[in-house]
Amino acid sequence: MDMINRSRLIVANVIGVLVICFFIAAGAYFYYENSNFLKTEDAVVAADMMPVVAPAQGVLTSWNIQEGNDVSDKNIVGGVSDGTKVIPVSSRMKGKVIKNEARAGEPVQAGQVLAQEADMDHLYVVANIKETRLKDIKIGQSVDITVDGDPDTKFEGVVKTIGYATNSVFSVLPQQGATGSYTKVTQKIPVKISINQASSKVLPGMNAEVKISL
Repeated sequence: MDMINRSRLIVANVIGVLVICFFIAAGAYFYYENSNFLKTEDAVVAADMMPVVAPAQGVLTSWNIQEGNDVSDKNIVGGVSDGTKVIPVSSRMKGKVIKNEARAGEPVQAGQVLAQEADMDHLYVVANIKETRLKDIKIGQSVDITVDGDPDTKFEGVVKTIGYATNSVFSVLPQQGATGSYTKVTQKIPVKISINQASSKVLPGMNAEVKISL
């Protein structure tokens, strides 16, 4: 019986030591991660975009693009007849047509958006960083990026720009309570991060996770 009890005690001690070692290792890991990296899932893939617009009111007599087409800056992609002459419709940047909202023969208004272009060769991520952590962010820091649309690939990136205002400045007024008193909410600042060699599975609007090396 003494041998059995002694064996149980040894096993219990070994398990206790392993548990303690696990918590020490876990604590060290989380301390290392928090000290050397800043992570957030509040991030989205973005691209520079530009609409193709109707130059005048009239009828779209021709329309030569569709979604997926690559176009150059100032390409003539269609024409609008105002009843006296045909006015060319031109692209406004080099990029890919990601949305087509027009077809030949339909009436259009001056300034009407006919299509949307995006620079798919220079995608980037906009990560929203809490104001309390902004002091840790610097231009040029390296970033590991994971995108939901291509979760098995880790992309490299670099912090390019840090916003000059919080997101709330361009959205709604600060939240107020029922008594009219101000409710303090931690604000977030957009940080632009480049994506090196993004795959074809990475598209504007996709959710992303970033890990910024501090």
